[in-house]
Amino acid sequence: MRILQVVALVSGTNAYGGPTTVALNQCRALADAGHDVILAATGSDLGAPLPTERNGVRTQLFRPVQALPGAGFAGLTSPAMLSWLRRVAPTADVVHVHTARDLLTLPAAWLAERAGTRTVLQTHGMIDPSENPLAGPLDALLTRRVLRDAHRVCYLTPQEEQDLTEVARGPVNLMELHNGMPVSSRPRVPREDDECRVLFLARLQDRKRPLAFVAAARSLAERFPRATFTLVGPDEGQGDAVRAAIAAAGLGERLTWAGPVDSAGAARWMAESDVYVLPSVHEPYPMSVLEAMSAGLPVVVTDTCGLAPTVARTGSGAVVDDTQPPLEDALAQLIADPERRRRAGRAAADTIAREYGMRAVVEKLLGAYRD
Repeated sequence: MRILQVVALVSGTNAYGGPTTVALNQCRALADAGHDVILAATGSDLGAPLPTERNGVRTQLFRPVQALPGAGFAGLTSPAMLSWLRRVAPTADVVHVHTARDLLTLPAAWLAERAGTRTVLQTHGMIDPSENPLAGPLDALLTRRVLRDAHRVCYLTPQEEQDLTEVARGPVNLMELHNGMPVSSRPRVPREDDECRVLFLARLQDRKRPLAFVAAARSLAERFPRATFTLVGPDEGQGDAVRAAIAAAGLGERLTWAGPVDSAGAARWMAESDVYVLPSVHEPYPMSVLEAMSAGLPVVVTDTCGLAPTVARTGSGAVVDDTQPPLEDALAQLIADPERRRRAGRAAADTIAREYGMRAVVEKLLGAYRD
């Protein structure tokens, strides 16, 4: 099959996060299964000229334009990319759009549907009922139309299914689709000493709660003198507060913010750490948690994370509420007990191999593409 996937942004620092990672994983797995796959996106921080390959995936990248200043990713578009899609979409068997309520992926989906090409949307929890003043006009103009006209609309959680039905205000051909991860062929070798490296790898924004991570590090540092705490990720509004909190903690190299990294850098941080923490609230399906589990790391998440039931059921780490004491208690138990970390890390890696491998995702995708 000739498959065209579309995502809003591919960047050198993985700024768009989960949707880009999901798109790259799917494209690589589909290509490995023998299909003709290309990923179209805007590209930033990637040099000039823009690359035609990213993480083993063939790409067609375009420079982004910020059409609505101050609107973040929602205001991104690319006239050049949309013009290219208008020409290319009719030649594809399927156009798979990783869709958000924005000025790029919604028009891309509309162009593919208008071309008569089978169109599959995957919304990653990014289209939900919203009081944002831009949401109403955009939904009336494009969102409802592309949802209702799509061949399939993939959702992650029951909440996302409900949200999409509410936004569409009409029949939508919905299909549950889990995010998948490549299964590592090399088992993780746990550390044998009492050193423990605790990692927060996410965007520094309010919902991710990086300050809760810093506070936990400050609280636990004296009790665990061989533990280190590192934040990795781009600043999205919390950078100044994080810098100030790190300076106030006075822990030197034991508590640091390493800044943004690309996907290869993120994988290195996962490989070199011992515990992964995401204290984020109302996170529908964080790819960073799946990446950490795939790397054999025990994970600590809150009970409003979409992966919390999986973590609890499989013993892949700890699930806490959004208050500080349970977060610190869960971290203390993992830092203090290397054997507990090893058991949870093995359970995490086994869970990815059993339940979240790319083979099952590709089979379900191909079924949707062909049905």
